[in-house]
Amino acid sequence: MPYLVRCPREVMDGLSRLRVSGWKVAIVTNGTADNQLGKIQQTGLADAVDAYALSGIEGVRKPDRGLFEIAAARCGMTLEAGGWMTGDNVIADIAGGRAAGLRTIWINRGSRPDHEHDADHVVTDVLEAMDILHHGA
Repeated sequence: MPYLVRCPREVMDGLSRLRVSGWKVAIVTNGTADNQLGKIQQTGLADAVDAYALSGIEGVRKPDRGLFEIAAARCGMTLEAGGWMTGDNVIADIAGGRAAGLRTIWINRGSRPDHEHDADHVVTDVLEAMDILHHGA
């Protein structure tokens, strides 16, 4: 699976712009260590972000606050400093991010969520989310 995944150039460019403008960027993801780490490395995301926290390595899964704390610490930050979580799962990403004290952007890929959400923003793709962050949401 990791060898089939690609990250669009526009996404890599967006991550670069965020980091150049001062954002710390981390990947927080659930999944097995070999699969998720393989995807991060294969796509080049390992070099495009400041840190990552993978549930299969850390032994804690989103929506647990602990995984968000690990990512923040690896960026040299704390959750108390604030930040954002962008993701497509209303429970793991949005509810988890909110419980960790983060503002959130839900990427709705055209589905109706099974649960209510209180995302700060709703977009249809990650490029829209990066645009919100880049322009000072």
